[in-house]
Amino acid sequence: MKKHKGLVITGALLLGIVILILIFPYLFNVNQFRPTIEEHLQSSLGRRVVIGDLELSLIAGGISAKDISIADDPNYSQQPFLKAKSLDVGVELLPLIFSHSLHVNSATLREPELHLVRGSGGKWNFSSLGASPSKAASRNQRGHARKNAPPFEAPTPEAPAGNFSIATLRVSDGRVIVSSVANPSRQHVYDSVELKASNIGYDNTIPFSFSANTPGGGKLQMDGTTGPLSRTDMAETPLRLSMLVNHMDLASTGFVDSSSGLAGIMDFQGVLLSDGNILKTNGMAKTDRLRLVRSGGPARQPVTFEYASQYSLKRQTGSLTRGTLQTGRTTAKLSGNYQKQGDTTIVHMKLNGNNMPLQEVQGLLPAFGVNLPAGSSLQGGTVSANLSIDGPIDHLVITGPLNIANTRLAGFSMTSGIASTLNGANGGRDTIIQTLSSNLRMAPDGIQADNVQLILPQFGTITGNGVISPNNALDFHMMAKTNDGSGFMGGLFRTKGQIPFLVQGTTSQPVFLPDMGKSLGNMITNPAKGVGGLFQGLFGGKKKQQ
Repeated sequence: MKKHKGLVITGALLLGIVILILIFPYLFNVNQFRPTIEEHLQSSLGRRVVIGDLELSLIAGGISAKDISIADDPNYSQQPFLKAKSLDVGVELLPLIFSHSLHVNSATLREPELHLVRGSGGKWNFSSLGASPSKAASRNQRGHARKNAPPFEAPTPEAPAGNFSIATLRVSDGRVIVSSVANPSRQHVYDSVELKASNIGYDNTIPFSFSANTPGGGKLQMDGTTGPLSRTDMAETPLRLSMLVNHMDLASTGFVDSSSGLAGIMDFQGVLLSDGNILKTNGMAKTDRLRLVRSGGPARQPVTFEYASQYSLKRQTGSLTRGTLQTGRTTAKLSGNYQKQGDTTIVHMKLNGNNMPLQEVQGLLPAFGVNLPAGSSLQGGTVSANLSIDGPIDHLVITGPLNIANTRLAGFSMTSGIASTLNGANGGRDTIIQTLSSNLRMAPDGIQADNVQLILPQFGTITGNGVISPNNALDFHMMAKTNDGSGFMGGLFRTKGQIPFLVQGTTSQPVFLPDMGKSLGNMITNPAKGVGGLFQGLFGGKKKQQ
């Protein structure tokens, strides 16, 4: 009988607990905590925070909030910095019920949308997170944000001191949208964003993991720790991070100026370490179908870049402590420094490669906007380069000497094109190049080649200057000195022992033409010799008598 009575009491207690769990959310107004939560978040983030209706679930052990919105820094945009469909917060129930105090154990943000905006001064909109109103205003006065923007709305003075902490944070099925103040309509979307972080608080070390699909079908994975969080600039927060990128489309990341022409599909594996002052990073990037200028095409072979660098966050300057470029079996060394200037990075680098097998690097020529004549290829020989690389990372200017030695341009006879234009000779099916040297300037506006010197053993020596435009059009003014000096057209257009000619058309279909202007100009400035040369060429004039 006592046993039966005990079971009845136990059952009644369990029933009472179940009833309490079911009816308590209707008796307890959890929305009374909404202003407190908003104030905590506003004080911690330095941004206006809006939270929708709160619902209490004793079964789930927490509170669910709908329609979360965190305002952007108004100097960057008027859209929300972050918005989410819902936020599930795990809380300690006993303090909540008996003392109406809120202790957060976990938070799960579902279907959030985060907007990252780059300002005209190179600062991102997340940089002012956690900043006090006075510091945010100070940054605005220094020109790091948009002009004529409405004033920043600060949390109320009565807001708590910003010591809000969360044991575990999860982000599920999110999106990150990257844009700029200068071009807000051009957006780059990272979807399927997943984040897990723990021990979150301004004075804590926070372990985290992050993954997302990148624009163009790539994948990004990051793992590491961050914190304690900086309250003045989130970019100065200590960080330890390992990163893995697969199949990222460089042109669609949102971090590369679309007008630069820089493109390619990149895989990357590397490590970033920051103490809040110095950022050290090292890794390896492999890029397929690399393109460096707007007029260029995809490189026909991959390029691998291994590097180590050190960057000062305060001075915004850094140096490349180790840099190796490899394509095929060929290696070149890269060294120099870089610095942040405005919204881009300025580099001053040196690229050194000596006696590199030419066949190993010819697949990179399309990336620079250079194409060999149709159906031709380079066989054998070496190339040496000592180039300077300067300017914004997405509008580089490359200058310096280039030297090619002992190669064969198979499938195209440059000497036939020149010889048929100048003296009717036939130069064979290929072009044998003993040496080719020039001082180059490669930039988005084209390629300029000065002091060109080309020695063709079967023909002679060719010198001159010219340009290759962004659409691959050629405009070269050259002088040829043939080995034997013979030929009808050579006699007609010979100027001071050399034959002037033009190279026009395109890199894939060059056209060789006599330089009529220079030849006729010489006749005008020296008419007797010029007319004599003309008639001698036409009629095969007699040799001077001894």
